[in-house]
Amino acid sequence: MSDVTPDKTLDCTGLMCPMPVVKTKKALKELEVGQVLEMVATDPGSIPDMEAWARQTGHELLESEEGDGKYRFLIKKTH
Repeated sequence: MSDVTPDKTLDCTGLMCPMPVVKTKKALKELEVGQVLEMVATDPGSIPDMEAWARQTGHELLESEEGDGKYRFLIKKTH
């Protein structure tokens, strides 16, 4: 992962689709444009879900990584 420091971390471990996306959308509303949200999930489906959600909403998916059964995403609020 890069040296981007998230402004907020959202723990979605144990949640299944669509809850990680739903909670990510809600958490981003609390951030300012340009801030970065880190979301951690355990649902393998969160990878395509977050990629599709970022394309649809226009928010920037900076990074995603998988390790130890967890999926970590950095999402930059763009609007």
